[in-house]
Amino acid sequence: MRRGARPDGTGARVERVGRVVRQVAPAHGWNGVLWSGLDPDSADADVDAVIAEQVDRYTALGHGFEWKLYGHDLPAGLGRRLRAAGFVPEPAETLLVAETGEVPPNAEPPAGVRVVAVSDAAGVDLVTRVHERAFGTDATALRRQLLDRLAADPQDLVAVVALAGDEPVSSARMELVPGTPFAGLWGGGTVEGWRGRGLYRALVAHRARIAADRGYRYLQVDATERSRPILERLGFVPLTTTTPYVYEG
Repeated sequence: MRRGARPDGTGARVERVGRVVRQVAPAHGWNGVLWSGLDPDSADADVDAVIAEQVDRYTALGHGFEWKLYGHDLPAGLGRRLRAAGFVPEPAETLLVAETGEVPPNAEPPAGVRVVAVSDAAGVDLVTRVHERAFGTDATALRRQLLDRLAADPQDLVAVVALAGDEPVSSARMELVPGTPFAGLWGGGTVEGWRGRGLYRALVAHRARIAADRGYRYLQVDATERSRPILERLGFVPLTTTTPYVYEG
């Protein structure tokens, strides 16, 4: 999936240069290294040269970027070399996978809450309101990404929001990868005061049903320590870890 990655948004392109697969996107999109095939016995100088190539590429574009380092990536000291080059690691996440047909289908939202599909700018605004309240981060870039995706390839993006009356209290999205059996779960978040009521679980089950109906066999998610136990109870299996190493320049 990483070696064969496809662009994830309007204006994005995947570049395969030497031993690296990376995505270059507009400033509001995701920029970063998806996969690297470095030799396990590579000398530090060789690793540093590959890292420097990526820094030069994104710096020339005026973009910060992320190097997604997985627990099984080689050489073993790659994380150390990234830190030495000025990258800052964010908290590690766990990559989990489940078969869509194995996720319990009967996880419903609590009484008084309904799940609606997002298909326009008004719906995107609801998603970003939840994102900002749930994660405490600015969602301007996310809003532009979602609007671009809905305009360009809406069939490959599923976004949903849970409403208590007219108040958005939880949201999530799913990216369907054409030509593969995989659908990725992203951005699941619930506002404070509504956590612990089964909303995250309900939105996972909701998206699993959609993925299964569209012929996708597997779900994959990069999970925080908060969401990992919920996903494991739903039948997801951990495969490895992934750590975002961020370079701001």
